[in-house]
Amino acid sequence: MAPRKKDHILTATLELLAEKGYEGLTIEGVAGRSGVNKTTIYRWWPSKAALLGSALIDARVLDFEVPDTGSLRGDLQALLRGTARLLTTPPASDVAVAALGAAVNSPDLAMAAKAFFADRFAREMPVFERARERGEIDESTDPMMIMDLLAGAVWLRVVFRQLPLDEDFTDRSVNALLDGVGRPGDPGAGRPARRGG
Repeated sequence: MAPRKKDHILTATLELLAEKGYEGLTIEGVAGRSGVNKTTIYRWWPSKAALLGSALIDARVLDFEVPDTGSLRGDLQALLRGTARLLTTPPASDVAVAALGAAVNSPDLAMAAKAFFADRFAREMPVFERARERGEIDESTDPMMIMDLLAGAVWLRVVFRQLPLDEDFTDRSVNALLDGVGRPGDPGAGRPARRGG
């Protein structure tokens, strides 16, 4: 399939998802919006779940550049700013919230969302590989946990709390994760709290 035609199909898929939700997304609707015959779409994608999975990974509207700022802190701040833009700037925000937010209730959509997050995480891994080479983190560091904590903060603030992001929210989130939140010199910082009373 020609790249331009594929791009039209994937863009139409995400536009319709944002407008009508997963239940309202149909191959026929995508065909009408993209100007591509539905039999052509079915030849490449056997179901709307397969089409949506491809759209989430390959459509330009959700694409992102993997940063290389020279430091883990800078790279994480750039990645998190990208996540914030994804969730706050239409049309990407409409697509992300419709697709990934509704995945909880749809097994087909959940598979598409899982593929999206797996692809995104694989593309983020060089950030952590470079950080290990620079000695900023060691082998025991869990990159997925770091990304879950950071991206989760943005998702919770924007999608679930429906609050605006302060201008420096993403940088403060990265700093809190990398530096910790205890007071410098606090004798209890870094130690688990005692149980009982």
